[in-house]
Amino acid sequence: MYAIIEACGRQYKVEEGESVFFEKLGEEEGKKVSFDKVVLVSNDGKVEVGTPYVEGSKVEGKVVSNGRGKKILVFKYKPKKNERKTRGHRQDYTKVEITSIKTK
Repeated sequence: MYAIIEACGRQYKVEEGESVFFEKLGEEEGKKVSFDKVVLVSNDGKVEVGTPYVEGSKVEGKVVSNGRGKKILVFKYKPKKNERKTRGHRQDYTKVEITSIKTK
């Protein structure tokens, strides 16, 4: 059984028992979170697609940890002008373990 949910402006495919990295949710470790915006649910080959969301479906999970991703470097320059900028960025994330997928 899997579901496609909408969270943090993106869509994620989740299964029970799986750990998923979301953009920072702002929840503390150990707290439970639920996602109501379920776009699709597949249960033993039976697929239910929402318009835009599946009515009465919910995905629940538990926050495992909060952290920061690897640093990426952004380098901008303009040729022949001696303009150069180097910037770094580390994205905050929340690791969530999916505990259950509930349907009607």
